[in-house]
Amino acid sequence: MSYATVNDVQMRMLHTMTADEQAVCETYLEDAAVYLDTIAPDANDNAKKIVSCNICARLFGVAVDIPVGATQGSMSGLGYAQSWTISGGGSTGEIYLSKWDRRLLGIGNKIGSRSPVEDLTHERDNSSASD
Repeated sequence: MSYATVNDVQMRMLHTMTADEQAVCETYLEDAAVYLDTIAPDANDNAKKIVSCNICARLFGVAVDIPVGATQGSMSGLGYAQSWTISGGGSTGEIYLSKWDRRLLGIGNKIGSRSPVEDLTHERDNSSASD
């Protein structure tokens, strides 16, 4: 099961895919669905659709001159050098979520911590109170 269709991805990329690209896109969409169901099971289907399209656009961005999600880049002249920095902690060719994808799914950096030692302290306080 996928949350988006090949047509959804094509509409966002403004690119008509070949039959081979469509087959690859179907696989990406299925992979994205498994990924999203694992890390964000409670996110709504509309959010998962948008993020699925974003994932596919980034994966297909590998084939163009400037990767989708690049935040920095450089080119050289006759030395044929190119370098790009990808945002969001991932790299081209792999599934990763951008900061906005995580926000849309309702997951991400949450400040907080838990200490098992505090549980022991609370248990001792509760047992003392009942004595």
